[in-house]
Amino acid sequence: MNWAAVSTMTVLLFLFGTSLQVSWQVEGLLNQFGSQLVISTYLESGVDAGSLITQVKRLPGVVDVVSVSKEQAWSQLSADLGLSDISSAATQLKGNPLVDELKVKARDAEQVPQLADTLKNMAGVNDVLYVGEVIQQLRELNEGLRWVSVGMVSLLSMTAIAVVTTTIRLIAIARRQEIEVMQLVGATRLWIYLPFLLQGAAFGLVGAGGSWGLLLAIQKGLKSLATSQQPAFIEFLVNGLQLTAQQWILLPFTLLALGTTLGLLGSLLAVKKVAAVRHS
Repeated sequence: MNWAAVSTMTVLLFLFGTSLQVSWQVEGLLNQFGSQLVISTYLESGVDAGSLITQVKRLPGVVDVVSVSKEQAWSQLSADLGLSDISSAATQLKGNPLVDELKVKARDAEQVPQLADTLKNMAGVNDVLYVGEVIQQLRELNEGLRWVSVGMVSLLSMTAIAVVTTTIRLIAIARRQEIEVMQLVGATRLWIYLPFLLQGAAFGLVGAGGSWGLLLAIQKGLKSLATSQQPAFIEFLVNGLQLTAQQWILLPFTLLALGTTLGLLGSLLAVKKVAAVRHS
């Protein structure tokens, strides 16, 4: 039963750590995509991009602004269409029909929709375009992964608590004579049942250490595969599972805290049941 409690806790915390890393990876991809996404801001006819570029740079969340004059846009469009005589094409259209444009980059994907709305409401701006569907799909993917992780961790947490509770109850029953002797000599409930609570916490600590060791072993194995010219998705997994300095501290601390909490909760339930039976 001790092995069952520790192994169940280890599997739970390993899956929790894996899902947490995947969530961090998706958030990193979302922020990286958002920082590379360009918000195309088309100005009204006759409005010079230089008159708005300073104002746009001051907006919260803006990291870069590039102005494209209508002459530059017309030259690029003519080159893309393969027009050799630009002046004749402009004459046929009665001048350059394009407008000045500002290409705006946001700091992260979360700020793109709000920044686009702010730009659209600015004086002199005619239209704002960006690829919002991709950002929305990434957000929905990240949200879906979070809910799946929450459901999986909740189910396994209840399983771990049940296993720890059963294990501690069996240990308490096996030591019933020792407990009776301690009660006869006047020992308090806290003094009698504290070792069982500590044992439940120990299950969580050992499970957290085992899960952290498994995560490190998998990362090391993937790194060795990536260096031996394996398929590209192996390298993608290795890069995605890379932890920042803050995450290196946060992940093992979270595993220890969750494991200890579940172990204490399971042992507390077991102790309360044993105490209720003995004093009934």
